[in-house]
Amino acid sequence: MENYKNHITHKVVLLLGSLFFVLQGNSQELETYINIALENNPEIQKFELQYRIASEKVNEVNTLPNTEFSAGYFVLEPETRTGTQRFKVSAKQMLPWFGTITSRENYASSLADTKYEDIVIAKRKLMVSVSQSYYKLYVNKGKQAILVENSKLLKTYEILALKSIEVGKASAVDVLRLQMRQNELEQLKLVLEQQYLAEQTAFNKLLNRENTIKIDVVDALIMPSEDFEINTKNLALHPELLKYDKLFQSIAQSELMNQKESQPSFGFGFDYININAGSDITFSEKGKDILMPTVSLSIPLFNKKYKSKTKQNELQQQEIEAQKQERLNTLETLLDKAVTDRISASITYKTQVKNIQQAKDAEAILIRSYETGTIDFNDVLDIQELQLKFQMEQIASIKNYYIQTTIINYLTK
Repeated sequence: MENYKNHITHKVVLLLGSLFFVLQGNSQELETYINIALENNPEIQKFELQYRIASEKVNEVNTLPNTEFSAGYFVLEPETRTGTQRFKVSAKQMLPWFGTITSRENYASSLADTKYEDIVIAKRKLMVSVSQSYYKLYVNKGKQAILVENSKLLKTYEILALKSIEVGKASAVDVLRLQMRQNELEQLKLVLEQQYLAEQTAFNKLLNRENTIKIDVVDALIMPSEDFEINTKNLALHPELLKYDKLFQSIAQSELMNQKESQPSFGFGFDYININAGSDITFSEKGKDILMPTVSLSIPLFNKKYKSKTKQNELQQQEIEAQKQERLNTLETLLDKAVTDRISASITYKTQVKNIQQAKDAEAILIRSYETGTIDFNDVLDIQELQLKFQMEQIASIKNYYIQTTIINYLTK
């Protein structure tokens, strides 16, 4: 059974991996990282070990009660017609009611099935965590590139300002303002570099490897022109909800086991008594040992605990149904929020595309103004600041789009 479950787990992971990358064919690196995480992540290993332990429980319960042996020596030896009783040896084996062991196996197996769902859930969550961390690295790297680009642009404007000073059309203050703005961009870049290192550590730890291993992050993610269709019906089949179904079934198996254990148990055995014939006994079968087969029956006359267990099982099933409904409501809320946030990210992206183009048009106008001999470097700084803002929001919207997509895939695929 374990090999079969491992095979199914592998198929589930491959399926999930293909679904997570349906929108990002240029992210082969991310798929590779996810596979590494699934193999190395200690949390996944923990759940797999818990499942193996739960599976082994099936063998634990497939046993009979201990065989009882006893022996006794007659200190005061009773005299019988055939001789003197010297010692007694007994053995007894109790047997549970028919089907009790099978019910215990079924219960243990149902608990193992619940642990198996924990593996599936943990792997799906790990895929989301790795993907989201990857997108954070992507947006950080992209923002650094934007800052470098804007810093170069300001350097160009600084050169223009120095030339304007020579002809008396700009002041040293304009140059200083441009230089201070460059300092601000350099500061932002240094802060982003530190944040990148922190996120790189978090990413590597998800893969259970050294903090300093560098991550290959794509240079650009494409914003899809159209959203893929979302099948909300799949939410009802989510592993987090299926786990409650497995828990419900385990309680049902627990009740079947409880019913079996409330039945009588029976046993069989024997008593052996050693007889020592005295010389004065003339009975024809003198000294013949005694062998007496025995049968025993254990009846739970006071079965209040079994009735209480039945009531507990009923209440636990009601609790599980309530928990499942509560989790379903939470997942539906998460799905609705992810869909809404993804739409918002797409809207933001399209808006920033227009804004960036208009900022570039304004920049071109400023360049033409310089050629005619007039340029307002206050306008230069305003346009540069707006352009930087638009570019930052644009790349952040791409990150948000893909992060929300991973959440949607987690809930519906």
